[in-house]
Order: sequence, then structure tokens, then C-alpha cells
Amino acid sequence: MHDESRRIEERVQRLHDQRIKTAIYAATVPFEVEAWQAPGEPVPFEEAAAASYAPFAMGTPWGPPWGTTWFRMRGQVPEAWAGRRVEAVIDLGFVGDWPGNQAEALVHLTDGTPLKAVNPLNQYVAIAHPATGGETVEYLVEAASNPDILADNFSRTTPLGDILTAGDKPLYTFRSADIAILDEEVWHLDLDVQVLRELMLELGEHDPRRHEIAHALDRAMDLLDLDDVSGSAPAVREALKPVLSKPAHASAHTVSGVGHAHIDSAWLWPIRETKRKTSRTFSNVTSLADEYDDFIFACSQAQQYEWVRDNYPKVWSRIQESVKKGQWAPVGGMWVESDGNLPGGEAVARQFIHGKRFFIEHFGIETKGVWLPDSFGYNAAYPQIAKLAGNEWFLTQKISWNQTNKFPHHTFWWEGIDGTRIFTHFPPVDTYNARFSGEEMSRAVRNYQEKGGASRSLAPFGWGDGGGGPTREIMERARRLADLEGSAKVVVEHPDEFFAKAREEYPDAPVWVGELYLELHRATYTSQARTKQGNRRSEHLLREAELWATTAALHAPGYVYPHEKLDRLWKTVLLHQFHDILPGSSIAWVHREAEAEYARVARELQALTADALTALGAGTTRVFNTSPYDRAEVVRTADGAPAYVEVPASGSAPLADAEPPQPVTVSGRVLDNGLVRVEVAEDGTLSSVRDLRANREVLADPGNLLRLHTDLPNYWDAWDIDKHYKNRYTDLLDASSVTVVEQDPLVGAIRVERDFGKGSKITQTITVRAGSPRIDIETDIDWHETEKILKAAFPVDIRAPHSSAEIQFGHIQRPTHTNTSWEAARFEVSGHRWVHIGEPGYGVAVINDSTYGHDVSRTVREDGGTTTTVRLSLVRAPRIPDPEADQGRHRFTYALLPGATIEDAVAEGYALNLPLRVADAAGAPAPVVSAEGEGVTVEAVKLADDASGDVVVRLYESRGGRAKGVLRTGFPLAGAQITDLLERPLEEASVDDDGGVPVTLRPFQILTLRLRRS
Repeated sequence: MHDESRRIEERVQRLHDQRIKTAIYAATVPFEVEAWQAPGEPVPFEEAAAASYAPFAMGTPWGPPWGTTWFRMRGQVPEAWAGRRVEAVIDLGFVGDWPGNQAEALVHLTDGTPLKAVNPLNQYVAIAHPATGGETVEYLVEAASNPDILADNFSRTTPLGDILTAGDKPLYTFRSADIAILDEEVWHLDLDVQVLRELMLELGEHDPRRHEIAHALDRAMDLLDLDDVSGSAPAVREALKPVLSKPAHASAHTVSGVGHAHIDSAWLWPIRETKRKTSRTFSNVTSLADEYDDFIFACSQAQQYEWVRDNYPKVWSRIQESVKKGQWAPVGGMWVESDGNLPGGEAVARQFIHGKRFFIEHFGIETKGVWLPDSFGYNAAYPQIAKLAGNEWFLTQKISWNQTNKFPHHTFWWEGIDGTRIFTHFPPVDTYNARFSGEEMSRAVRNYQEKGGASRSLAPFGWGDGGGGPTREIMERARRLADLEGSAKVVVEHPDEFFAKAREEYPDAPVWVGELYLELHRATYTSQARTKQGNRRSEHLLREAELWATTAALHAPGYVYPHEKLDRLWKTVLLHQFHDILPGSSIAWVHREAEAEYARVARELQALTADALTALGAGTTRVFNTSPYDRAEVVRTADGAPAYVEVPASGSAPLADAEPPQPVTVSGRVLDNGLVRVEVAEDGTLSSVRDLRANREVLADPGNLLRLHTDLPNYWDAWDIDKHYKNRYTDLLDASSVTVVEQDPLVGAIRVERDFGKGSKITQTITVRAGSPRIDIETDIDWHETEKILKAAFPVDIRAPHSSAEIQFGHIQRPTHTNTSWEAARFEVSGHRWVHIGEPGYGVAVINDSTYGHDVSRTVREDGGTTTTVRLSLVRAPRIPDPEADQGRHRFTYALLPGATIEDAVAEGYALNLPLRVADAAGAPAPVVSAEGEGVTVEAVKLADDASGDVVVRLYESRGGRAKGVLRTGFPLAGAQITDLLERPLEEASVDDDGGVPVTLRPFQILTLRLRRS
């Protein structure tokens, strides 16, 4: 037989694209359209319905950036269309091939009922099926003219990312608004041909099935009447039935499809637009559920449900009905799909607490799995946190984006730092916006790493980010692919069902231990530094407010614990931990609002703490320590004078000068407190840091070396830092001044000022205080660089085989060498409050109050010694998607801690991030709780969420070893329970004869205790 493949493939493509697809709508009549441009921000339906509309012609430009245009559409179904399937088809002037991040609209009935959204790949609204003929149709359509921020494929900056700079030039040209007949036979033929053609092209050239499909399509096309596509469509479909009905091979891979619409809670649009995106997509989803009984939609992010509940009650009611019918599956159990690295441990716990409670309260459903397809890597504490929240499985997708190494598993057990394991799956289809194309189905099978051990994978399908979610076309593809020779089999099912089957099939799946590090998007540890600082500060202010509110509730008659305010403030912070806000990868508008929200949160939390301390009564001036560790350090009084105080963990002490071990001396550029001696060079670097206790020099080369690197990644400016950034740099060694600014027995400080680059200025105050080996570097930057990153380096004379960085409820060790490609790929990593390096008998920590990104490297010197260098990433200057990212003022502190153990790093990390607070209060209430035992660290103290008055304490083992201790209470204890994160009892905890709760913890174990008061 002659090879006719090319002719057939080209013939089928042309006939499909030019004749079949164009005949899907058999006839159309235009709507009569009027328009009203809403001034400013979006308005309620009632205001739009009462507005004055003007005639609007097709082909007219509309929609300024971030604007809202309401269209009134009126029309009538022709009498002759009786019995046909009639739809409204609306093209707002959609552009490009991205179904989200552009024009979108929500179609309403005239009474305000939302019907369905209009999106680039989902342009229809059902009118009648079948029509009676003569129906009058009238809609009010709320159209959003959101700009396509990345239209130039990351090649140019744009002012469109903020309404303040976007201008008012219309972005779109309205193409059409019609009432149309959907020719169902032609529509089905279109899908038959698509599925077969795509399958054919994915099969091997020597596969008989490929040629069978090709010749079947060729013969079928002979039956297509080009002058009567509609009339000939049934015969063409009948000819294709035999090739569409051949069953899949018995060993075919099974793809479990679940509807999905990944909607970023903010990204290339502000939060206010996400509220509308959710209503549009969720309207589509509930409409699709009415059409397809076998449709199931998985949706995470409790915050988005709450927005719809509060703003679109009719859509919310439809969601509730879909949940009852089993077609809508709440998943994930988190308040938002947060970043996987940057939120603190308690914040990750609260993500689950608030998220799972929402689903339980509103749907009576406890979600079973973690749904995080798009976060930029996942910390190694997740398995334990997820399990303690009642989860059984974990799903993500993003690790498939790795730049260097292909992750070796798709289905596996993920083991965290404490030993907890959770069953985990990466969909091999490598997308969370699947549409069941032939290429996707082939990729899922080809990619799947578990062949021979397992035979199924998950595929979330539907258009995300405002694309409207799953479509009827995707559902039809799934039906055709349910059992088709040459393809994987598709079954639409709940994610819980998939995970149950996958675990039963593959119980001995391989194990991956430690973090799931994404070898991409490493700059998200640093971009938009003020947003990150707002998060870090908020987390610690929340801890402070809860502790002192609990103290007041126990000891101040009449004080009422502020449950509702704390709940609201936590949810605000959790929202801004979304994986495109906290990482710094959103447009300017998002980060401008985030900074304003963090400032508001700080004011409210400061006021709540002040109220709690005031409730304890006026009296003497006291110092309050929110840290879980005893502290002896210098504090500033109300008039700014230093005082040395000793304060118990989670407690208070009078502001009375204690005697420091040794005063601070300042001689020239040398600071000495008997514990450390710090010499500042003329160029402003640390020329020497001598640990006087160990009698050793800490630095191998000048410390606090500020290095300005050129930073232009290959792609994704705000997200990525590529390895070549290291090759071009300038060391900032020209100090304009080095000045002693404080010389007191308790404090010595030297200020270093530098001017550099494009008018940038950095002022650093190097401070040594009595009684502490910690060297603080308070930093004030006026930053005006572009496409640069600023790092601060500490080259330490230590041979460290690994570094340890704090993560949620513990720390993780990473090799300092680059023996393998996996280690070399970790050239930029994340950590929280501290990084520690050490050799047997000696260690050094670098502490920070708002920095996450860092790198650790090592070299061997000519003298045979090893230099291990810790570098903090201080600030970046990407230009896409926010051309002004990080410009302006930054204030933060980092510190060098010589002679530090891991325990020291933990304690000083808390101390730097939880400054002592000076306030007037009467009496000396005992700390609510205190922990005895090395490594037993209290992370949170609060009243129970059920308003019972019970005290809830969350603690963990922080050193990485076994711990035994006792939790003491500052109130009479009636009993104690061990609970899950949602404060539900797991088992009774013992209480000893002295009223303490004995605790035994494995390395990095998290323990939540519920304490009943007598």
C-alpha cells in the first residue's frame, strides 16, 4: 500500500478547521446591545441595572484597563428555530491563546441571577434546549477589561499592572453577540474528529492503529458534503463509530480526571478581581454539573468560597447543591493555596485549621488531602503538619518544572523531617489545566515513572485563572477516551477515590525524604522584600497578641479574649501567603495593597496587645518577653535609654537594671563586650570578629561584604534567579563614612554609610550589646537599582559539611558541596529566622528578621583551612511583572552569632523577631505556660477556638533529637488532652503530682495540648 499519511492528515486538518468547526453554529441573529461604563471600581448589580445605557455597535473598542463595562443585550429566538438547541454566543474581542488574564464577563438575568460566565474558550450561554421559538432573551453582562500583563511573553515591562499607571485606552474590540443554533450533530462530529486525529498523530508511525484511524478518517471525509455539512454530519459520524468504539488495551494506563479551575487568589490581577473570577468560574461549573451527571469538580481555597458566599449568594447556593449531589468536591483543606516555603510553622497550621473548619462548617465535609499544584517547592515539615490536620494524601504539580533534574517519582510516600509519611502524587500529565488532548494523554503515559508498579494517575482538567474552568468539550473528550484503543483510559472521579485506588494498588511506593525543592523560581525567596517583611512581622505580632490576650483572660477580671478579631486578622495574613503574593511574583497593584494591609494588621495587633497588657492593670513599668526562652539582654526604655534586664520565657519582669556580665567598650572602630570583639575596617566591612570565649577568629575573610550582582534570569524575572548571576558583580567597598554612634556600657554601635549604583544608599548600624555575643547589623536601604540583587556575605573559618536552615517547626540540613547535580541545583535556598553552620565543637549562626533567600558555599584555602560562606539575599530589582518592584526604602536587621549551637540559633531567632516589650502593668502574672527540657519549644499559646476557655499550647522539638520535659502552667490545671491541629481530642495527657504535663517528643515532633482550667 502506498503511504498516504501526509495527504490524509492535511486533508483532515483542513476540513476540520475550515468546514466542520465553522458549521457548529447553524444560524445566528444578533443581539441588540447597549453599554454603560462603570466609573471606577466594580459596582453591585442593582446599581448597574439602574444605570443609563447607550447603543453599542459590534466592532467598537471597549474597556479601559481594569475597567468594568456593563452590556444590556436584548433579542428574540426566531419562531422557525423551535425544537433546536439555542444559545447566546458572545465574543468580547478575546485575544491570544491564554484563556485567563484577559477580558471576561458574567451574564445575569434581569433579576440579577448570575447565569454563566463568558470566557475565550467558553463563549456560550444556554437559552433553550429545545427552543419553543419566539422566546425573548434579555441579559445584563458585567464585562471586565483586564489587561494581558504578559502579552509580550516577558520581553517588555508594562505599566498595566496597576490601575494607577495603566491609563484609560480601550483594550478590546467587541466582535459579536448573537443568538445561535447549536448544530449538535456537527458539534459532536467536531469532537469525534479532534479526538481521533490527535490520537492518530501521537501513535507511532509503525503502529497499525495509527493507520487504521487515518484511513477511517479519510473514508469518513468522503461522506462530508461541503455544501451541506449539517445534513451529512450524521453519516460521517456513523462511519467513524467503528474506530471510536474499539476498546483500550487491557494494560492501558488509567487517567483519573477531575474538573479543576486553578484560580490564583491574586497574581496578574488584584484580589478584588479574583473575587469576580471565582464567581464567573463557579457559575460555569455549576452550569456544567447540570448538563453532565458524571462531572466532578475539585476546588480548594476556603477563602475563595467565602468570597462567593459573601458577594454572590445565588452562586453559593448552587455550589452547596452541587456538593450535596457529589459533583463538587471541596479539597485541599487550606485557607488558600499558600506558598510552600515562606509561611511560618504556626501559619501553615492555621492554613489547615481555618480551611478545614470552613469546609466542615458549611458542607459537613472534612477534606482528606492537600491540594497544592502550583506552589514553588514544599518544605519538609508538610507531611507532619498535613497529617496532624487529618489529611491522608498530598498532590502537587510544580516539581515537574525542575530546571536541572527530573524528579524520579509520580506516586510515592513523602517523608518529613520528623519521620511522618504522606501518600503523594505528581500528575504525569504535567499540567493542572488539562483538556484531554492527544498530546496530553500521550505525555501522561510516556512520563509516568511508576510503570510496572502502578498503572494510574490523576489529571486535573479545565481552564484556570479566569478561563472559566472545565468545559463541555473537555467532558465530551473524556467520554470518548473512556475506553479507546491506543489511548490511556479516562475516568472522571473524586480525588479521594483516585488516591484510595492508587494507594491500594501501590502500597509499597518508593519514599522521598526531605524537602521537595523546586529547581526554578528561587528568587521568590527574595522578590518584593516589603511583602515578605510584612508577613514575618505579622506572624510574630499574632503570636504576641494571642499570648498576652490569653494572659489577660486568665488574670484580668472582665477581660474578653478577642476571638473574632484574631480570627479575622489571621485570615488576612493567611490570604497574603498565597503562592503569588508572598513570593513576590504579582503585579504592582497586589503588592501595594499587601503592604497597606500588613500595616493595618500591625496597627490592630499592636492595639490588641496593648489592650491585654492594660487589662492587667497600671502599676510599675515591666518588660514582657513573648519568646519561649528566658532572656537576659539590653532593652530600650521609653526615653530610649538602654537597660539590661532578665525576663523569663513567655513572662514579664520589672524594668530594673540587672548587672551585665561585662560592659561594652568602644575603641576606634573596635567593639568589645568581653564575649566578642568586632573590628570594623575603613571600608565598612567586618575585618575581624573574635570569639573571646573560644579564643578563635570567626571570619576567614572580611565579613558583612555587600556584593551587588547583575540579575537578569532567562525568563520569569520576579520568579527566577539563574546561576549565571554569580559571574558579574561589584563589591561595595567605598564607605562614605564609618562613625561611632553609640558608646555606652550597655551598647556600642558603629554606623557605616555607602552610596552606590543608580543613586542608591545603604546605612548599616553594627551593634554589640552587653551580655550577648550577637552582632546586629541594622540596615536601611534606599534602593534604586534595576535587574540587580544585593547579598551580604559572611565567610566563616569553619569546615561545615552541611548548613542547617530553620523551616517550619524545625530545620533542614543541606550539603555545602556540589557532588551531584541535585546539590548543584540548590545554589539558592530558603530558610526562616536563622542559618547555622558548624564543625564538631563550634558553630556560627546568621540570624534575620525578614530575610528568606540565602546561599551557602565552601572553598579550601591555600593554608588547608576551609572557608564556609553564608550569604543572605537582601533585596532584588526585577522589572516583570512589576517594573518598580522593591524600589524605595527597606529597613531590616540581620545578625552574626559566633559560637552558636542549634539551640542558640533557635533562641536568638525568636529573640530578634520578638523584641522585648516595655509597658506599664500591675503585678507579675506567672507565664501561662513554661517548658522544662532541652529542645521543648513552645510555638503558640492561645485560648481554644470553641470559646470554652481552655488553653491551647502548641510545642515542638527544635534541636532534631529526642526530648523529654514538662509543661508547667501558670494557672490551676484540671486536666490535659493531646489534640490534632483542629483542637479535637486524640488522647488524654497525663498530669504529674506537681500539676505539670510530662512530654516526650521525637525529633521535630509537633504536639498540641488542650489544657482545662480548674
